[in-house]
Amino acid sequence: MERINYQHLYYFWNVVKEDGITRACEKLHLAQPTISGQLAVFEQAIGEKLFYKNGRKLELTDTGRVVFGYADEIFSLGQELTNTLKGRPTGRALRLVVGVADALPKLVVYRLIKPAFAMEDPVQVLCYEDKAERLLADIAVKGLDLVLSDVPLTPVNGVNAFNHFLGECPVAVFGTPLLAKKYRPDFPRSLNGAPFLLPTGNTALRRSLDQWFDVQGIIPNIQAEIEDSALVKTFGSGGAGLFVASATVEAEIQRQYDVEMVGRIEDVHERFYAVTVQRKLEHSAVTAILDNARERLF
Repeated sequence: MERINYQHLYYFWNVVKEDGITRACEKLHLAQPTISGQLAVFEQAIGEKLFYKNGRKLELTDTGRVVFGYADEIFSLGQELTNTLKGRPTGRALRLVVGVADALPKLVVYRLIKPAFAMEDPVQVLCYEDKAERLLADIAVKGLDLVLSDVPLTPVNGVNAFNHFLGECPVAVFGTPLLAKKYRPDFPRSLNGAPFLLPTGNTALRRSLDQWFDVQGIIPNIQAEIEDSALVKTFGSGGAGLFVASATVEAEIQRQYDVEMVGRIEDVHERFYAVTVQRKLEHSAVTAILDNARERLF
């Protein structure tokens, strides 16, 4: 195609932002066949599929993620232009685009990024969450300033990756007050046969936990394996089982999810990395994030 049809791009952008065609139709006041038809024309013009069906839900293809990254920036700038022409202040905040590996605990991610909000000059933060490897592959396309990950990343598809070790911290076991009261005595031997909500096997934390369980001779009663760390805590707050999380945010976890700490596992650590495509850091917010993590957070 020689020229992008921006109306089609706008429909596509809204479908992604609204998490489906139905809600996009409601926002744009258009009939579903109209948007579905325009998306089909857009895909035909591009020559690539933008979505694939996952049950009843539409998921972005690799091409779809690339197109959405550009579309998001295009229409964000368009809104800024509109505000400028109408005399509204735009602030022209410094943009910080962060890729967050989906395995990272969200409370720690907030602690990591928090210094960006405290800078003298205003900073606008854009966060994308995905698999760490996929974020690295898209780092140039999406213009990511850094990727936060629980593992160091290696170069993919010709993209150089410079890993900056931020720090590490032990983990702790948490549960509802009833479960904590039951399993706190004689910790950690009390964990043998205890109900657990564990991260999935593709995470660094799960691999470390499996090794620790083996060394301790503990066989957990696995109630569920959940990839998303926030979902693990939500299940845990409902009493579905004990869960493991970073001890560096134990106060926030106990307060936010109404749980108690059963005990710390000093032999298992979560590690945190920032990944950039440049060895020399030039983005002031990125520098602030790395300095804060190394000097204060961990």
